[in-house]
Amino acid sequence: MKTDNKRAVEIAVISDVHLGTYGCRAKELLHYLKSINPEILVLNGDIIDIWQFNKRYWPKSHMKIVKYLTKLLGQGKQIYYITGNHDEMLRRFNGFELGGLKIVNKLCLNLNGEQTWIFHGDVFDVTMQHSKWLAKLGAVGYDMLILINTMVNYISALMGQGKLSLSKKIKNSVKSAVKHINNFEQTAADIAIENTFDYVICGHIHQPVIRTVSNEKGSVTYLNSGDWIENCTALEYYDKKWHLFHHIQDDKGTDTEEHQFEIDSNYDVIFSELIKEINPLTANQ
Repeated sequence: MKTDNKRAVEIAVISDVHLGTYGCRAKELLHYLKSINPEILVLNGDIIDIWQFNKRYWPKSHMKIVKYLTKLLGQGKQIYYITGNHDEMLRRFNGFELGGLKIVNKLCLNLNGEQTWIFHGDVFDVTMQHSKWLAKLGAVGYDMLILINTMVNYISALMGQGKLSLSKKIKNSVKSAVKHINNFEQTAADIAIENTFDYVICGHIHQPVIRTVSNEKGSVTYLNSGDWIENCTALEYYDKKWHLFHHIQDDKGTDTEEHQFEIDSNYDVIFSELIKEINPLTANQ
């Protein structure tokens, strides 16, 4: 079903957008957001990358995401902002509400009698728990890898070759990385099963998937919304099912596509104030 040429979905979940970094695919995300008409939008962590936030790099395409979110709020949409590790400083706003906007650390939803547990997932990351400085160093290295990957793909396109993802190849070839991902998924599933959830949704590891995970006590459907750096994926709930959506940019691209919209001043001020707080907060880290 479509409304005003938009796909109607009950819930859309996106994560790991990393606004404020060079790898962020903001234009593709804006294209996706404008293609759907969700009743609820869940921002499942690492939306603004406060770790690497630099006021010298905040392009218009990134600000357009913030402004479009204010438009959705002005339309009466419900938006849950679940904090992640790269935007963990917003955890001090846990419980903050303004109209349809709510900042939380986790979210539980009852969907047609089934329980869904949504959280970012960094709580299961051993590096985050014991060596945050190493995790932050890795984030900088990851962003540099994305920059290098962009240059490689540009040259590849000139030569008539297809795109490739260096970070995906590295993740898929390094056994320890694969083991970390598998352990992450199993840990999330084990806790969800223990608490009798039907679904558990995470982000954090940039690995979009929907699969059943089992242990000796039962099974649960584990979902990961992926990211908007490499995979450009989202989770959507409609027709009483969860679906994994992959955004594929068409040949025309989204760079030239422009949309005009009005911004609700109250929400625009709130988002602007949150962004302004990032600089003094990061200065203390």
